[in-house]
Amino acid sequence: MQPKLIIHGGAGSSLKGKGGADALRQILYGIVEEVYALLNQGASAQTAVVRGCQLLENHPRFNAGTGSVLQSDGQIRMSAALMDGATQRFSGVINVSRVKNPINLAETLQNAADRVLSDHGAAELVRELQIPPHEPLTELRLQEWIQERQGNFSKTMAGVVAEELVADSNAGRGTIGVVALDNQGHLVAGTSTGGKGFERVGRVSDSAMPAGNYATTHAAISCTGIGEDIIDECLAARIVVRVTDGLPLQAAFERSFTESQQNQRDLGAIGIDANGAIAWGKTSDVLLAAYHNGDRIGDTLELASGMVVGTT
Repeated sequence: MQPKLIIHGGAGSSLKGKGGADALRQILYGIVEEVYALLNQGASAQTAVVRGCQLLENHPRFNAGTGSVLQSDGQIRMSAALMDGATQRFSGVINVSRVKNPINLAETLQNAADRVLSDHGAAELVRELQIPPHEPLTELRLQEWIQERQGNFSKTMAGVVAEELVADSNAGRGTIGVVALDNQGHLVAGTSTGGKGFERVGRVSDSAMPAGNYATTHAAISCTGIGEDIIDECLAARIVVRVTDGLPLQAAFERSFTESQQNQRDLGAIGIDANGAIAWGKTSDVLLAAYHNGDRIGDTLELASGMVVGTT
């Protein structure tokens, strides 16, 4: 089977001119090219998804890993999940600190008896694995937090990217995600986030739930946007269930996003089905996604604002 790949770097408000789109396109395309090359060489979907998430977590422009936003107490707490469609096994960590790649912990937990760990359990796992501590804080994120603290956190969340590439960073929703289909026909989804920023300590993201990251043998989905909205829609699992019940992937996206828009949700998602169809959808202004359909690389950076569902 021809491999397929789609990644996202979050959802948010309008990009600040052509320069913002071009800068993000260059980053996303570079990651797509590296990860798709792995798939072409015979790597498993899980290997590809983990590598894609690592690359996105390592880039300080995205709100995951290095470049994650700060919570209201000035600390960074990250969440990540991985789901293998072949085994239908979900694993993840919630509110973990001082690690470079939370997705690595989710991968380690794929074969564990206890596959989703919160802050204390995740910290203990880091110690057991002897993972060296990593400071994910960037100067831009620190200054963003200091500015908002002076305003008593009037914004409800931080920006989706850590540089001035959006017209209104108050509307940013930051998550990264990767969905892959390998040449064996296996589907995997991975999602990672630094949270929404300035949130109450203890808040849990959708990224480490089946609502935000879900895969079976039929389809795999990674979500981004307002975590609470994604949880309320149970978006990733809802789309996968509809595909399992016989809807084509694009139709499952269209129905799910029509419902989300009717419920005034602010979110986005990417996905691939077992036949290799790639789809995406959003109700936000911008979905920062790029894909490789086996023939070419494309992206969703300059879609019209408002609800859009697309496929390739």
